[in-house]
Amino acid sequence: MLAGLMQQAVDDEPKQDDQKQDQEQQQEEQEVHERSAPSGKIVHKAIVKEGEEELERPSSALFWSGLASKLGYSVGFLVVILGRQQLFTENTLTPILPLMLHKTAKTFGNVARLWLVVLLANLIGALIVGWACVRSGAFDEPVKATFIEIGHQAMQHDFGTTLVRGIFAGWLIALMVWLLPFAETARVWVIIIITYLVGVGHFSHIIAGAVETFAVAWAHQKSWPGVLGGFIVPTLIGNILGGVTLVAALNHAQVVAGDEGEDV
Repeated sequence: MLAGLMQQAVDDEPKQDDQKQDQEQQQEEQEVHERSAPSGKIVHKAIVKEGEEELERPSSALFWSGLASKLGYSVGFLVVILGRQQLFTENTLTPILPLMLHKTAKTFGNVARLWLVVLLANLIGALIVGWACVRSGAFDEPVKATFIEIGHQAMQHDFGTTLVRGIFAGWLIALMVWLLPFAETARVWVIIIITYLVGVGHFSHIIAGAVETFAVAWAHQKSWPGVLGGFIVPTLIGNILGGVTLVAALNHAQVVAGDEGEDV
């Protein structure tokens, strides 16, 4: 009997070694998986899920969330995005992916509703902040003059140039949204760096630029039709083109083309 037990122990040793090796291999594979960058398909699914959630939000929630989105460039974007507020240019990507997957009248209607409510709320917020910048007593005269100068700089280009600059801004903001789901601890830096590029490149952003140009109109140095036609309209078109065509469409096509026949 003793001999049998000793033989069993000898036979069990290789099995234990194999189990240990299997555990170590599983741990290594798990670590590799955790350290690997997510695939485009995973990012795509994450943004589609976020977009579907946004499309289900009531209009009142979208409006008040969008109204809180006017605080400048990098700091403002940090507050808006990390605080889960609504920004129109962010929504040129997020709800478009669900629309590309589910081309139905209901989804299209929800996208139109989301865009209209958020854009309206954002512009109302920009109108209020623009007034506060130049018509209230919150700022000294030199500061007000600086606000107005920035607004003039934003409007110094013609319609076509402003539109092209708007495309770059829309592309960068939508690209930021594409990068965020798995940026993890780097989320803050992704937001700061990309929005800084929008600012330093003087690219036309419909909301931040609306604050600047509305300030000029409030100061009676530009007409309201001039601000709307010379900046708001071309910037809006450019931001939509940049977000939808250069990011949403291309990244959607990349994921779908790489996984034909499969539900993405």
